[in-house]
Amino acid sequence: MIRRRLVDAGPIVAVLNQRDEFHDWATERLQEADAPLLTCEAAITEACHILRDVEGAAESLLDLVRDELIAIPYRLEDDAGTVATLMRKYADVPMSLADACLVRMAELTQRTEVLTLDSDFRIYRTSRGQPLRVILPE
Repeated sequence: MIRRRLVDAGPIVAVLNQRDEFHDWATERLQEADAPLLTCEAAITEACHILRDVEGAAESLLDLVRDELIAIPYRLEDDAGTVATLMRKYADVPMSLADACLVRMAELTQRTEVLTLDSDFRIYRTSRGQPLRVILPE
């Protein structure tokens, strides 16, 4: 069974920053995934912000989007109320906008797994109370 892989900002940052401690792990995980990886604009924005001091990294990220290795099928305006509900539910974590969008994407996309460096994804649940399938470094 083919699983769709959702990708959070952390692994994107790690792939594009060779000095990141998770660079090798993230590169291996992205290489083994079927393209395109799916994400949301909030995760792309977060990754670009984190990579702002890494020369050429933001441009490389946009190249991944342009070359359709990363796809952004999610539209926040379609789910703003649901995303806001998730962020309120997990306010004590706290849940970022990117995290909430990825949780919602996991609910909407069958057979998904979330590639992340953020252990909070082990806490998050779908609206039906199901845990997410998460790929994290050991």
